[in-house]
Amino acid sequence: MEVFWYIIIATVLAIFFILDGYDFGAGIIHLFFAKTEKDKVVIAKSAGLFWDSNEVWLVAGGGLLFMAFPIFYASVFSGFYLPLIIVLWLIVFRAIGLEFRGQFDFQMWKDIWDKAFGVSSLLLALFFGIALGNVVRGVNLGSTSNGVSLHEGHYFFLPLWDSSFSPLSDTPGVIDWFTLIIGVITVVALAIHGANWVILKTESSINTKLKSVIFNLNITLTALTILSLVVWLKINPEAMDNFYDKPYFGIFPLIYFIGVGGLFFVKKFKKDVYPFILSTLVILGGITATLASIFPVILPSTNDINESLTIYNTATSDYGLSVAVYWGIIGFTLLIFYFIIQKRLLGGKIDHMDYGH
Repeated sequence: MEVFWYIIIATVLAIFFILDGYDFGAGIIHLFFAKTEKDKVVIAKSAGLFWDSNEVWLVAGGGLLFMAFPIFYASVFSGFYLPLIIVLWLIVFRAIGLEFRGQFDFQMWKDIWDKAFGVSSLLLALFFGIALGNVVRGVNLGSTSNGVSLHEGHYFFLPLWDSSFSPLSDTPGVIDWFTLIIGVITVVALAIHGANWVILKTESSINTKLKSVIFNLNITLTALTILSLVVWLKINPEAMDNFYDKPYFGIFPLIYFIGVGGLFFVKKFKKDVYPFILSTLVILGGITATLASIFPVILPSTNDINESLTIYNTATSDYGLSVAVYWGIIGFTLLIFYFIIQKRLLGGKIDHMDYGH
């Protein structure tokens, strides 16, 4: 049952990053490329009409973590307290940036909320990427110092950074040069995804330009991916062991590289949906490949005193996991039903749909 719920939760979180990821990306595109009022309106609309339904998947993922892996939930929500509060504020500012922009027809008012939307979208992408980097790198479980565990084995608390700014530190912070690389990769990937979404859902005047932007960003993404793999192997020489021991895990990085490779042909596709599918594969492959590389670990320990958190030593009882299946069926049925209705109502181009007035 632990593996079953792990797959379900990983799927829910991947869906969240695919769906809300294009909202983050649209915000990044809005921040740097939307110059005319018409483009600002339609790009904000491409995120604003969807963001609230997309974030339902984040709530669902958090609820499932609490249900299935309560020790992991308690550990990360206390250990990552500072970045979680920052993420909460960024989510608030992104939402009110979208909702407040069209309330008054004053340029200064619009400029303020445009910046709130764009900057918070950029920082959210960055912090979610940094969070993924922390999961890969691991944390100092038990707050071990001089070979002595100061707390329970699942407890930790990270500052935003430590003085060394190194992932190899005995007391790493949330942000170091390795997690920052993963954060920048996430920003680039979601900017590509957002640009594809804007092209797919709007008739923005910058759509043709965005295809060139996607191509250039994809070059950057490829270079950063190679850099991150080299650095990761330096930090953890055993990082690829899971792919050697379980060759079928190779499907996940393959999905990622198919997406990255396909995006180099973005200018040749005649249907706008194809580049969007490819950037979806990039996000899906990146998340699943990362999780597969450390499976069944879900939070590595950077010390030898306390063992890493896994799906087995953080799970609730078998009874709890089995009972949750029935409630999960009901919840997912409602969630998918809501999702389908919302997407059908907002199908096609959204330029002339009303939002924010």
